[in-house]
Amino acid sequence: FKTCPGRVLCKLPCSGEKEVDLAVQSAKAAFKIWSQMSGMERCRVMLEAARIIREQRDEIATMETINNGKSIFEARVDIDISWQCLEYYAGLAGSLAGEHIQLPGGSFGYTRREPLGVCVGIGAWNYPFQIACWKSGPALACGNAMVFKPSPFTPISVVRLAEIFTEAGVPKGLFNVVQGGAATGQFLCQHPDVAKISFTGSVPTGMKIMEMAAKGIKPVTLELGGKSPLIIFSDSDLDNAVKGALMANFLTQGEVCCNGTRVFVERKILDTFTKEVVKRTQKIKIGDPLLEDTRMGALINQPHLNRVQGFIKQAKEQGAEVLCGGDLYVPDDPKLKNGYYMRPCVLGNCKDDMTCVKEEIFGPVMAILPFDTEEEAVERANATKFGLAGGVFTRDIQKAHRVVAALKAGMCFINNYNASPVELPFGGYKSSGFGRENGRAAIEYYSQLKTVCVEMGDVESVF
Repeated sequence: FKTCPGRVLCKLPCSGEKEVDLAVQSAKAAFKIWSQMSGMERCRVMLEAARIIREQRDEIATMETINNGKSIFEARVDIDISWQCLEYYAGLAGSLAGEHIQLPGGSFGYTRREPLGVCVGIGAWNYPFQIACWKSGPALACGNAMVFKPSPFTPISVVRLAEIFTEAGVPKGLFNVVQGGAATGQFLCQHPDVAKISFTGSVPTGMKIMEMAAKGIKPVTLELGGKSPLIIFSDSDLDNAVKGALMANFLTQGEVCCNGTRVFVERKILDTFTKEVVKRTQKIKIGDPLLEDTRMGALINQPHLNRVQGFIKQAKEQGAEVLCGGDLYVPDDPKLKNGYYMRPCVLGNCKDDMTCVKEEIFGPVMAILPFDTEEEAVERANATKFGLAGGVFTRDIQKAHRVVAALKAGMCFINNYNASPVELPFGGYKSSGFGRENGRAAIEYYSQLKTVCVEMGDVESVF
């Protein structure tokens, strides 16, 4: 692999209805074997997969950087989170159990936690390998098989994950990869032998997937978009708050669904905070994502870069002020001249009704908005159709807990942002979707309960 900005990296054929059916039938056959294994047997296989990923961390991270455009520094973090996810669910696999309930007269009941069958995972292009692990980890731990479709913009690294699962010893076909766009996704969602769909991506696509799944009464997990609030109070540690704002806006070139792109700053520190954010944003090293000191790589493709640029143009037209960045960036290295680079942008003089404040941009664009009271900040923070995440920076811990309790969002941060520990559930409220990735909560979405009632005496008949 070499860095290839603006050039075709590889070509893969799209999976049609025939290929999707072959993948599902293969997964269905593997499911019969995998689901009958004990939790401890599944645990050992998953631990082996995690070990391989951990040992090949640098190689896979390099592949992911070329696949996506993010910095190698960030890609390594993604791979670490990936193997940690598989380790975590390997640990849970052996502990999955139902419960025993004593009933009158010596009778009793019990519950069994059983797998669903063949699950479908549909991933996004911002965290290709990590999302595949987030979905396959709990799915496989519960005894399911999975057919995974990565984004057509980032098709490569998930194929390596499939190879790793095979090397680790899963039954052949247990984790299958199909390639393609909307048509391939449609074939997956409508396949009669698919038991569940987990999707990460945009709200419009999530709505279509939910509609298709409804026709087959298939459960869905939707991890969709966001326009998350980050509330900076005047009593916060300013240096920490500035670092939090950068983490909340510029990771993976701003292409992160839970980013805190509406930065509400208490008015009395607005100027000081804004000045420091602009200064540090201008120092972010942009360029070849495979270089160790690069902190911002290239956006995913030309249409998306144009879309982000269009949001900035519209923001200026609506009265926002570009405090820094927002323009295209051309690296000195001639090999990178066709890359989809832009300077990270900070917008001031923003109002709540501006498009740049209401709509998800999915690029390195931060909007700063002043506020005066806690009540005002919470009300404005919640005035959105989204509800994926939210953050609070303050030294007052009572206020911090009070504010996050009032935020209508599924993932909240206090004095940090964009941390992704696999032990904690991740997912949204409102139009940001439902269901949860990670944590014990994900087990609920990849398994089903069977209740068994055992009568120890004669049947009490009313006939």
